[in-house]
Amino acid sequence: MIHIILYHPEIPANTGNILRTAMATGSAVHIIGPLPFSIDDKALKRAGMDYIKEANFDYYDSYEEFEKKFKDKEIFYVTKYGDYVYSEVDFSNPYLDVYIMFGRESTGIDKEILSAHKDHTLRIPMLSTARSLNLSNSVAIVTYEILRQKRFPSLASHDMIKKYKI
Repeated sequence: MIHIILYHPEIPANTGNILRTAMATGSAVHIIGPLPFSIDDKALKRAGMDYIKEANFDYYDSYEEFEKKFKDKEIFYVTKYGDYVYSEVDFSNPYLDVYIMFGRESTGIDKEILSAHKDHTLRIPMLSTARSLNLSNSVAIVTYEILRQKRFPSLASHDMIKKYKI
């Protein structure tokens, strides 16, 4: 399973989109607070649509609370300052869970956390003049690369709802 970790997300619509992506990919989401919005926020629900009810997510009041629970897990940290390109990491083992953290929209993951885990920092290549990518887009890019490497386990290869073929 992929574990998407959101470190202090700030924009409800991004969090809703990420919950929707997580539901569609069978991923779990871990949201680290505090948050400047409520989990019941209208924008979060609008972006996540009815998928939020089905999303697998947990909320932690602080990074310390999260860290205590997952201290033994190998976690990757996505940041503009990452040392490795996300697609260069081998995530293909179908039996290993992947834990991947994304930072807040305005400032990313705190530098102290990144410094402590420098050898697990990943980046998404972009122009050097670009400040950042949208958070929900970044989560989708990395999540689908991990799933591609794992050969899209348990994901449908054709439409299962309408059973329509071209």
